[in-house]
Amino acid sequence: MAEGIDCAIRVGHVDDPAVIAVPVAEVSRILVAALAVIEEVDTDSVEAISRLPWLALRTFYHDSVELTHVEGGRSRRFSITPRVSTDNLTALRRLVISGFGVAIVPAWRVEEDLAAGRLVQLVPLWQAAPLPVYLVYPYSRFVPPRLRRFIDLIRDQGSELTGMQRR
Repeated sequence: MAEGIDCAIRVGHVDDPAVIAVPVAEVSRILVAALAVIEEVDTDSVEAISRLPWLALRTFYHDSVELTHVEGGRSRRFSITPRVSTDNLTALRRLVISGFGVAIVPAWRVEEDLAAGRLVQLVPLWQAAPLPVYLVYPYSRFVPPRLRRFIDLIRDQGSELTGMQRR
């Protein structure tokens, strides 16, 4: 971590052995598209959705997608060949709104787009696995009191932040 930074918030799994990763919340993810992309497609069918043009957020998925049924817990995995692959969530959202393809995105990020009708949630009973959210800080024998207080605050309040759910 950069000099002068006590900690950071990381979305996604943390594999760095040089940092302590404290789980604080999860971000739910849903599948969305613009209406133009899904004309005459059964938006409740995983099979139909798998054949649509895909966009990928390569940080979290790039050549296959796994969706889990929210009630039954069964999973479906299928391969995708994305039209575009990016690591930028803002670019991905803009591409989806423009009708370029379908994508899995954090639910909080497209809340307004869904309400305004710019996007539609596909297969609402199926979701991608939520992404873990961690507070990370460098490994050290001594944790400053202000950092300890901040960790406690985030653990207690993390699920109240936009788009977060308690882990």
